[in-house]
Amino acid sequence: MEKLRIVFMGTPEFAVGILDTIIKNNYEIVGVITAADKPAGRGQKLKFSAVKEYALENNLNLLQPTNLKDESFLAELKKLDANLQVVVAFRMLPEVVWKMPKLGTFNLHASLLPDYRGAAPINWAIINGETKTGVTTFFIDDKIDTGAMILSKETAISSTESAGELHDRLMLIGSEAVVETLSLIESGNTTTTIQTESSDIKTAYKLNKENCKIEFSKSSVEIYNLIRGLSPYPNAWCCIKDGTEEWNVKIYEAKLVAETHNLEIGSIITTKKEMKIVVKDGFLEIISLQFPGKKAMKASELLNGMTFSEKSKAL
Repeated sequence: MEKLRIVFMGTPEFAVGILDTIIKNNYEIVGVITAADKPAGRGQKLKFSAVKEYALENNLNLLQPTNLKDESFLAELKKLDANLQVVVAFRMLPEVVWKMPKLGTFNLHASLLPDYRGAAPINWAIINGETKTGVTTFFIDDKIDTGAMILSKETAISSTESAGELHDRLMLIGSEAVVETLSLIESGNTTTTIQTESSDIKTAYKLNKENCKIEFSKSSVEIYNLIRGLSPYPNAWCCIKDGTEEWNVKIYEAKLVAETHNLEIGSIITTKKEMKIVVKDGFLEIISLQFPGKKAMKASELLNGMTFSEKSKAL
């Protein structure tokens, strides 16, 4: 059995949960690699990644390279003398980095590979109405999320679960998967499965303004899945038009009301407490939303100070 000396690479909150579990299971972390600080918000103050904040709080050896092929970074990485690298929600590694440790570099991905390779696997599983997902550990190779799989863990997705809720569950399941993978590697009992390629593999595309926009011509279930699959971030959005006024509005939470009607799709129906948008096969009741320049709020709060005409429409 070889004692592991681990370099951990990751950036967001999801990676923090995994790193914390590795440490609590008494594995040695000789270095942490995370993204460079980025200016954020109106003041453009430098923002630390979630992994950097954790590393500083726990006095871990931290590196923040801007270029992963930079000679001085590679020299520092080599000096750490790691025999294994663990990657969670980081970025694509050059070969010179992932081939460096003797026992290799493995990644935790938040899907059941080979489905949902890419940047946003949690979101797309919900957007596409999947009823199950999971996590997979695999040894990194020269492409994105295509390496030989070590193990996977599966979980059901409920029909009302948001991406935020699934994210938190997969972080716990992922922590278990990583610790199990470390145990297999440490004891030399790793067996891997090569990913099969086929034309019907689903992809976890990067999220952008276009694919986060609600298309009201789609079915109510597709719209509902988009909203919960993008909540609490980056959020589904639509344009609301009322006379000469027009706003791009984020929808945080909604519920479906199935009902036959002959109303115009996209029409907005409001009472003092409720806001509904007409969809193909019923209504989308808006629970919480955010107008430009305002904080996110319940629809009932918004309707306390805002009225919509009968001609108002969601586009």
